[in-house]
Amino acid sequence: MPGRHKGIPPVSFIDKDFPFQVAIQDDLCCGPNLTLISRFCEEHGLDHRTRHVIATWDGLHKQMNYRLHCFRDIASAELFQSHFGGEMFDPKKDREGGRTRGAWRRTDTYHRLVELGPLSVPLILRT
Repeated sequence: MPGRHKGIPPVSFIDKDFPFQVAIQDDLCCGPNLTLISRFCEEHGLDHRTRHVIATWDGLHKQMNYRLHCFRDIASAELFQSHFGGEMFDPKKDREGGRTRGAWRRTDTYHRLVELGPLSVPLILRT
């Protein structure tokens, strides 16, 4: 298929086969933090994929990118979440209209974290 990167599964595959998802602010998942996350998953034998979602807060005109850490089973997702934090994300309920590329419409209070469990936003991204 034109435009498809070899080896990267379509997002519909991830949502179907890896439905247990933990959302973490994207800026907490880069640099050395990505190494921590990858090492943890490897050491614990966690089969996972990642994808992204944009969270929006109606009325606030705010949005934030989240990285979804997606697992085949709830036990793996809970182990990941207990170590790193984050929020459970249900791709069928939390995505706008259940669409594979829909936004995450948030109704809670907007807040940006600079630290979460063992993760912290790199200084260069703290604005």
